[in-house]
Amino acid sequence: MDFSLNEDIQFLKRNIREFVKNEVDPFAMEIEEKDEIPHKIIAMSKEMGLFGLSIPEEYGGLGIGMVGKCALYEEVGKTHNGYTTLIGAHTGIGTVGIVDMGNEEQKKKYLPAMARGEKIGAFALTEPSAGSHATNLKTTAVRQGDKFILNGSKHYITNATVADVFTVMAITNPEKGAKGITSFIVEKDFPGFKVGAVEKKMGLKGSQSAELFFEDCEVPIENVLGEEGQGYVNALKILANGRAGLAARNLGSCQKLIDMSMEFVEERKQFNVPIIEHQAVAHMLAEMAMDTEALRSFTYRVAWMVDQGQKVIKEAAMLKLFGSEVYQRVADKAVQVHGGIGYISEYPIERYFRDARITRIYEGTSEIQKNIISGQLRKEYKK
Repeated sequence: MDFSLNEDIQFLKRNIREFVKNEVDPFAMEIEEKDEIPHKIIAMSKEMGLFGLSIPEEYGGLGIGMVGKCALYEEVGKTHNGYTTLIGAHTGIGTVGIVDMGNEEQKKKYLPAMARGEKIGAFALTEPSAGSHATNLKTTAVRQGDKFILNGSKHYITNATVADVFTVMAITNPEKGAKGITSFIVEKDFPGFKVGAVEKKMGLKGSQSAELFFEDCEVPIENVLGEEGQGYVNALKILANGRAGLAARNLGSCQKLIDMSMEFVEERKQFNVPIIEHQAVAHMLAEMAMDTEALRSFTYRVAWMVDQGQKVIKEAAMLKLFGSEVYQRVADKAVQVHGGIGYISEYPIERYFRDARITRIYEGTSEIQKNIISGQLRKEYKK
């Protein structure tokens, strides 16, 4: 396996590192208070090409493979997770469906603007009755002439308030269950489409999620994404592809927590010595570093497998599960290492702790990942 990065990726990685340190981090508290990403930061992100990481060069993107993309996600993950999620949701599940399953006309129509960040992408699968039970969709799509008419709703949709292009799953044939789900590309201005109010969350401030409503929403037939009836399969592919990227973002946050903790334990003194010299503290740092290094190796292994075109359903589920739980453990220990200051909202540690919690829920809960893993194991052992 080769995880080496070419000079272009290394250059972009350094630039992103400086960008998040000098341009995003100083606005972290403002993002928390206003629950939105400053327009200046979004504009600079567009100029750097961050919205086009997953999009091929022929459509105006950077066309970066998964190993390179994870290296960049790792840097993005070191800053405010609301910003991280805005970028990650767009370049991950918000665009990969069109990149991987869109026809040439769809790619030419949507990808160039999405690569420039002029149009933001979002992925709409989850409904009140279809979260972990993703096949239990109620949103319907009925063919009428040269259009499909969508009716229903989605909720907890990341990037909902800023997105222009939505990958939406809806039932086209209720009698076929999972095989009756179809993917659609829905634009925010389509008749009958409405975005609801921003949902107030525990963490991920700045990454706005909201409900979507479809009331006789008119979607042209040419906006069917992939084959009719393959929507559930498409959703699984899109989510599996994004899991290595999500793990890389978690990895960056873990590394940031270690960096902040190491700086703190060298400066903070108790009993006349830096607290790193106390074994209880030193052991927590050792465990944080060990977990993070294991996540780093696993992340790039799965990313390499993706670049090789290998099937990664089981490995991606393992990585998503492991990455989210490592992030939770590292964040918890970082709070403990910092003591009282780690619990104060004026400092970033408690923010990472709150943001870490969602990683065990969104893009497939930890429990669903275990179901996927065990299901793949059964298939392997039956061969």
